[in-house]
Amino acid sequence: MAVTIEELYRNYGILADAKPEDLSQHKDAYQVILDGVKGGPKEKRLAAQFIPKFFSSFPELADAAINAQLDLCEDEDVSIRRQAIKELPRFAAGENIVRVADILTQLLQTDDSAEFNQVNTALVSIFKMDAKATLGGLFSQILQGEDIVRERAIKFLSIKLKTMPEDAMTKEVEDYIFTETKKVLEDVTGEEFVLLMRILMVLKGLQTVSGRQQLVELVVEQAFLEQALNPADPDTVDRLLQCTRQALPLFSKNVHSTRFVTYFCDHVLPNLSSLTSPVAELDIQLEVLKLLAEMSPFCGDMEKVEANLAMLFEKLLEFMPLPPEAEGENGENTLSDEPKLQFSYVECLLFSFHQLGKKLPDFLIDKINAERLKDFKIRLQYFARGLQVYIRQLRVALQGKTGDALKTEENKIKVVALKITNNINVLIKDLFHNPPSYKSTVTLSWKPVQKAEAVALKRPSGEDMGAGSTMKKQLSPPLPRRDARQIYNPPSGKYSATIGNFSNEQRGGFRGGRGRGFGGRGGRSRGRIY
Repeated sequence: MAVTIEELYRNYGILADAKPEDLSQHKDAYQVILDGVKGGPKEKRLAAQFIPKFFSSFPELADAAINAQLDLCEDEDVSIRRQAIKELPRFAAGENIVRVADILTQLLQTDDSAEFNQVNTALVSIFKMDAKATLGGLFSQILQGEDIVRERAIKFLSIKLKTMPEDAMTKEVEDYIFTETKKVLEDVTGEEFVLLMRILMVLKGLQTVSGRQQLVELVVEQAFLEQALNPADPDTVDRLLQCTRQALPLFSKNVHSTRFVTYFCDHVLPNLSSLTSPVAELDIQLEVLKLLAEMSPFCGDMEKVEANLAMLFEKLLEFMPLPPEAEGENGENTLSDEPKLQFSYVECLLFSFHQLGKKLPDFLIDKINAERLKDFKIRLQYFARGLQVYIRQLRVALQGKTGDALKTEENKIKVVALKITNNINVLIKDLFHNPPSYKSTVTLSWKPVQKAEAVALKRPSGEDMGAGSTMKKQLSPPLPRRDARQIYNPPSGKYSATIGNFSNEQRGGFRGGRGRGFGGRGGRSRGRIY
């Protein structure tokens, strides 16, 4: 016979009125409350509140009490489930914490938003009671649970861990997170990898140089840098992009990017044109060049500096055309002969070349024969002359524009284009020095700047006007004269409208499986339910 509301209140009264030392004598009264889970909605709501209140007084009924509360957590009535979940942290004591954390982690799979938030709140609550035990329940499900539970448990940690109080995040807890995360990383998808790295990056113990180096080692292991790149496989390309993006914020003057830069020079640049993009709208060539450029300032000592510079040099030649030779009947270059100047690509390659060039300053003097060097300087000069025309036109277009006027899509693109062209201009001038110089500093066009874009609107100084005095004279008028050799017709150059939106976050997940690391994870058992 089902327990009634009256019986629940009567037995609750017995327990509430009893002295703490006498509570254990009223086991039958507590059993009646446990039986309330078999009643109707009102009885269940009361049971959800009464069971945890006296839970600690009846250790011999602990399993029965937890199971009764779990029955309520699975009830068809969402309001009953929410009430039962809200009270779950009251069962989290001693050895029960891991079990409660395991249960709450499984409950993350709910599709009800209010219930989901209640589970999150409960997990945070018990985390503050015993962080390591709570993590034990979470990682148990991450390693063994269903995919949706695993996914939501990882997201929970990636979002909530950084908000936990400092006294909960002890060294022991952080070490435990690191150890368990390494286990999870043995078999992850691309999205999971990004979230797990986010978890590790908030740990105080990994904010040191040695800590960041440990994180880089984890990324290197996932990136498979010891294997040749298959440019035709989008999953392989995507894995490399994901890993490089995660490693980027870890690099510094003390934590070097050498292995990644070397891999890009050895395996990515030679296959640049044949790379298969993992995302249809992604300019994969520009993406990898941007990653290489961002890493290059943090490159340490390299075994093959000359070979790497030679590869960058060859790629620069590909994207820096020679001046057109064919002329029209009137002696001017025809429009069809104008090669496109691919500014975004050249900015990345020149920047990377400039950074690695510091390690071998005599490369353009001693390592390149005279004819090739002459050819290179002709290309540089042609590119620089085209730059000046474009820079002038961009400055005129942006002159006087401030605030909201600069926020239109058209003007935002022009502002970024001006950053790109100014950067290239500075780097080309360095290479025109005799001997070539590698001292100038530029901020890559897609990197955030602290100051307003006033610099983009100022009048060009004499130093802004090209790589040589001849160019200054030829490009001194606001627009190129017809007798100044029409070598460029802006804006035929190529730059990406999204270049300012470069992100370290992953774009698209990994597909397909492999035994270890990224890809679809192998089949796992469903995992125990509660």
